[in-house]
Amino acid sequence: MTTDTVSAAAAGTWLLGDREINRLGLGAMRLTGSAAFHEGVPSDRAQATAVLRRAVELGVNHIDTAAFYFSRLRSANELINSTLAPYPEDLVIATKVGPARDASGEWTAPARPDQLRGQVEENLRQLGRDHLDVVNLRLMGQDSLSEHFGALAELRAAGLIRHLGISNARPEHLAEALTIAPVVCVQNRFGLDAPDGTRMLQECAARGIAFVPFFSLAGEGREAGAVRAEHDEVRAVARTHGASPAQVRLAWTLKQGTHVLAIPGTGNPDHLVDNVAAGALRLTEEDCGLLDAIGRAAP
Repeated sequence: MTTDTVSAAAAGTWLLGDREINRLGLGAMRLTGSAAFHEGVPSDRAQATAVLRRAVELGVNHIDTAAFYFSRLRSANELINSTLAPYPEDLVIATKVGPARDASGEWTAPARPDQLRGQVEENLRQLGRDHLDVVNLRLMGQDSLSEHFGALAELRAAGLIRHLGISNARPEHLAEALTIAPVVCVQNRFGLDAPDGTRMLQECAARGIAFVPFFSLAGEGREAGAVRAEHDEVRAVARTHGASPAQVRLAWTLKQGTHVLAIPGTGNPDHLVDNVAAGALRLTEEDCGLLDAIGRAAP
């Protein structure tokens, strides 16, 4: 695939609440370092800011971040603010709340419902915004989300949040949330190696809600990065199209439905261009048959 005329618009668009965005966005977690959060080597600041600037140049107008995305020397929200503010009018920044880390980077008890306002205000402060475009409630194993989501619905009514979503959720959580306030997106793990998210993918399609899979590019590598040993099927499809395995994974993800939004993360400007170019890759039915077999074989 050529990357001479790369544009995120090639992936198509989706109306996220009242904001039209390109379906291929950017996850900000890996801007802070080479591994998960405070582990590993902190990122090069100049390279991280170059990724953000280049992303906007390529038409990326959906960035996923969180106040708890920080490493020893880097904060994703601070990088976004210092690099992109004043923000482009079409840029949608999605954040998430629920998990909590202390100043040393260690995970602490998840936020109680009465602590969510503090997390929302921290995101507002770090991003330099007077409201947040999208806030996802990241569920931490609870059976009911009513108290937590209800607290966020109050902040939405107060004007601090424009739209709400949920993350790491089950279909029953989505049904419960919809009785409290509108839900514009669901962020769950899903990809070639993780087909267990298919039910939520289908549930969102039926309700006209965006499905935003995470780790769809990293696969089993999760926070640590890309898969260590790529599947033969992915490599075969990549060779057919003159594409990279990462582009094949992203193209397959986008092909799962027009409501699917991809948010691959990277701290490398070249990888960013490669990822965004995947929006123009059109897989054949034969390609998808090969790739779908990976999910069927997953444990």
